Amino acid sequence: MSSLTEEEADMTVTPIQAAVGNEALAAAEAVTEREATEMTEAAEVKKMTEVTAGDGALDDAVTERFLRLRHLLFSVIYNMLGSVADTEDALQEVWLAWAARHRASTAGPVVNARAYLVRTAVNQALARRADLRRRRETYVGCWLPEPLFVTEDDASGPVERAEGVSMAVLVVLETLSPLERAVFVLHEVFGFGHPEIADALGRSPAAVRQLAVRARRHVHARRPRHRPEPGRHAEATARFAEAALGGDLQALLRVLAPDVTLWTDGGGKGPAVSARPVRGRERVAALFLAIAGALPPNPPRLHLRRTAGDPCALVVTDAGPLAALIVDLAPDDDRITAIYSVTNPDKLTGARGL
Repeated sequence: MSSLTEEEADMTVTPIQAAVGNEALAAAEAVTEREATEMTEAAEVKKMTEVTAGDGALDDAVTERFLRLRHLLFSVIYNMLGSVADTEDALQEVWLAWAARHRASTAGPVVNARAYLVRTAVNQALARRADLRRRRETYVGCWLPEPLFVTEDDASGPVERAEGVSMAVLVVLETLSPLERAVFVLHEVFGFGHPEIADALGRSPAAVRQLAVRARRHVHARRPRHRPEPGRHAEATARFAEAALGGDLQALLRVLAPDVTLWTDGGGKGPAVSARPVRGRERVAALFLAIAGALPPNPPRLHLRRTAGDPCALVVTDAGPLAALIVDLAPDDDRITAIYSVTNPDKLTGARGL
């Protein structure tokens, strides 16, 4: 493989716009919060060093600094793993490491909490990638990332809510190497600079630039640089779900692109129409017609909800969530090019109560 030129490695393209169009544009605004945070770091460190290690005030300060960055850490880990449960476990390990660091009598103060915690979070996520890979080898059928559901009364602001990429991009990220994915997530989604990422990964800035270029090219080759307008995306999702559950063939044919692909993830626990992707408008429509025809007299209810990066049609029965349907649209119209159907109950626990 030929080495990358300096001009190629340092492409001056806005990270989020270059990688996924407007996929996580609002997340770029969150990066500016770092400036205000870092301005207070030195003062906080000085204050904490004036408190004895056994003082409760120190514990409060340590907890406060962690909680202030918790959402960022969760978002970074989730975008690297695609699993809410594993993200929560990894985040707990980050907290334990952070607390232990401040309990150590020989440890000096952490000058840059954000850099320290992000580095710890990335290392935790990288360590769990190997375990995820082994579990996927024995997974029944297609594997899809776990939807990260967002409640309507979520207290987080619009910038925080936007810190998730779409299901389509998460699926593409699964094809990257762990290091490429880490660099892509940190640089393209969260706007970290190459030197910051190099410090977090223990790599040189030059190596990180090469990883960034490879990851960006890989994603661009498999994912068009577009992001549907949210209202239009939600309307297309609703039209598809209503046509599918209603068994309306003509409506399905109108909303599906000729080359549409359906992925169904039941994990051997939930209903899945195929263990492999199903391609083609007629085949996909026929499958949903068969599903609609097999529904009981009291059919499931349909609710339009939101995940971190997409609108989502949530299919619910009296027993709880049955399926989460997420669609991807063609760049130039409202026809659906991809359908992601998650029916594994382990991946729908976050939808309970929505």
